[in-house]
Amino acid sequence: MEQVVLLDEAGQAIGTADKATVHHEQTPLHLAFSSYVFDEHNRFLLTRRALSKRTWPGVWTNSCCGHPAPGEAIRDAVIRRLKTELGLDVDTIELVLPKFRYRVAMPDGVVENEMCPVYRVTVTGDPTPDPSEVEDFEWVSWPPSRELSPWAELQLPQLKALGADPLRWPAGDPADLPPAAG
Repeated sequence: MEQVVLLDEAGQAIGTADKATVHHEQTPLHLAFSSYVFDEHNRFLLTRRALSKRTWPGVWTNSCCGHPAPGEAIRDAVIRRLKTELGLDVDTIELVLPKFRYRVAMPDGVVENEMCPVYRVTVTGDPTPDPSEVEDFEWVSWPPSRELSPWAELQLPQLKALGADPLRWPAGDPADLPPAAG
């Protein structure tokens, strides 16, 4: 059973919970990540969440999101999820928004409540998505022009503020990560 790391308000780990049961109307604060993948042509990888997902099924979003396992460094979790969800091998990975946090509710009341550092990743080649995770994908120019998941909509202004060229965004300070991010 996949586990997520539960957090206190300071970002310290306070326990774990089964991922399959953690998202509901009172979702506890937990550790996650978002990644924005770019290819050798400076295109951005948009993905559409699988229709079977518990939260925001079928919604277009950033390239890949996930949760580090207990004891797993968040950077390693990004690399692992890109491989399992999209079949991608990482060329480079860079922390860009270490302090991103959000809480949003779906129309049915299910809540996402995460400390969610954001990473820029470069890859070579096209993804081979796992259909249980990703319904579809598109390579697009930056910034994307379609409506995205609530967390991506909150991340976009912060990413745009880093500069027009995603490959030149300054690196975030790892000291600003939640302490549980390892």
